[in-house]
Amino acid sequence: MALTKKDKLRFALQKARLAGGAAGSVIGFLKDELRRGTLLKNLMGLRTGGIDDISWAQLLEERASQIPNKTFLLYKNESYTYQQMDQNANRLARFLLEMGLGPGKGVGIFMKNSPRFLDIFFAVQKIGGYVVPINSELRGDGLGYILNHSDIVALALDAELLEAFENIPEQPQKLSSVIVDDIEEEAKGIKIPKKAKRLSKAYALAPKKPDITPNPDDMILIMYTSGTTGRPKGVVYTYNRSRVKLLGIVGGMTLRKNDVYYTALALCHGNAMFLTVTLSMAVGATVALSRKFTASRFWDDIRRYNVTVFNTIGSIIPILMKQPEKPNDADNKVRYVLSAACPADMWQPFEKRFGVKLYEGYGAVDSGGKGVINLGTAPVGSLGKPIAGAKDCKVVDDNGNPVPPGVPGELIFRVGDKKGGVSYYKNEQATSKKMRNGWMYTGDIVRADEDGYLYFVGRDSDSMRKGGENVSAYEVEHVITQHPAVEDVAVYAVPSELAEDEIMASIKLVPGKTATGQEIREYLKNKLARFAIPRYIRFVDEFPMTQTHRIIKKQLVETGVTEDTFDSKR
Repeated sequence: MALTKKDKLRFALQKARLAGGAAGSVIGFLKDELRRGTLLKNLMGLRTGGIDDISWAQLLEERASQIPNKTFLLYKNESYTYQQMDQNANRLARFLLEMGLGPGKGVGIFMKNSPRFLDIFFAVQKIGGYVVPINSELRGDGLGYILNHSDIVALALDAELLEAFENIPEQPQKLSSVIVDDIEEEAKGIKIPKKAKRLSKAYALAPKKPDITPNPDDMILIMYTSGTTGRPKGVVYTYNRSRVKLLGIVGGMTLRKNDVYYTALALCHGNAMFLTVTLSMAVGATVALSRKFTASRFWDDIRRYNVTVFNTIGSIIPILMKQPEKPNDADNKVRYVLSAACPADMWQPFEKRFGVKLYEGYGAVDSGGKGVINLGTAPVGSLGKPIAGAKDCKVVDDNGNPVPPGVPGELIFRVGDKKGGVSYYKNEQATSKKMRNGWMYTGDIVRADEDGYLYFVGRDSDSMRKGGENVSAYEVEHVITQHPAVEDVAVYAVPSELAEDEIMASIKLVPGKTATGQEIREYLKNKLARFAIPRYIRFVDEFPMTQTHRIIKKQLVETGVTEDTFDSKR
């Protein structure tokens, strides 16, 4: 639908309002760079995306020096200033050094949200190591793969996740130290292994900063993303390419110093760590953190912490909308909500019911810092326009040729040299597939309207979205086929009542073997994350196959949920 003159005027006015914030943010960035002594070196970097960066720990240290008594973090009944967070990170850094950790060594964080997660995250950077955040819902082979592939030598985990760690098929070869978070209330009554280090002991150490300067080219972070056709891929960030400074510019454009930014999303993913924590630190705002998303308590948290901004994902919005309406639904101080993949038909009803303004954004851990954003500057339901501009973004067909407006195609971004690109840990093949001829291929399908605004359509055929997580069909199939009664399996997405996918598995059994849908789900319980376990299971005698012996999933998707399909929600 073509934009009206009124729409165009409204978007232009909003862009003009934001321009002032953008100018102020860039000026603030230049002042910070002048103070750091890197202004001249990084002026050109603003154009190329290849600026010499800082670590999250360095940014914390700067804020602890500038605004030591400002509240940085709110969590349950706990509250920490920027100075207190920096001191706790120093304590944890010394604790890690005493364990023999240091520059170039990896530490995994297999924990749910808490201040302790962030303490370890910052501490590892203070000693020149790299952090590997791990999804706390991973189990079995999926968990074991990341522990091995990432080459970590130490793992910090919640006491409540000890069983999941102990039940992985093979213990990681390079892992030599285990730190158990015995501080959380969820740890009560759980026996801590004698060989494990108790995290609580770290907080008795002196908060003196270690005298270590990280190597700029060393890894600072590996963040795993589920891929679409294979094993999870680890996106590599280095100390001089952390993108902390670029995120700081975005923070200056979108946040205020007195904002309280809330997230119930997991810190092991980019949404919470980059958009909430990093942007808040950039402007000296306050983070309000929930251990996990709970629909019934969500708005109570918003009011309890006097939240002014929060982030969410498309699947959460329908859940919040399905909660019983209350007279105080719009009783909050929220200025705006930053969403990803909000269902278009729920956009305005959500705003009206809860008295908030919804903004939409697109990005990914492996997007190379590229993104699309709609800050009230595009139609409802649209992602907006690329931040870098139309010339650095295309929507293409399978052959890489641009598609006309209205036709779905893959979203790709111009990256030029490798400074603006993406690198996967120990996976040059995946890196080469992602980065081709100066362009980064996102694997996401969008369409553009006549005015250049982008609309999300879906992901490529072998990836699904469930519970805010990307789920690789390959991974789920890999685990299911280990069941002794399964000969072959195809996993794919079917429509959901909510905004995301429901996962379905069609299974061909070994001749003479039997199994039920419930038995398959029980088998998967400790081998897959809960969100990755198929809701629907259907048994077939034969699969539609190509001549190269590949299952034709399109036909299975078209068949859909049949009467003989097992449904775990029945």
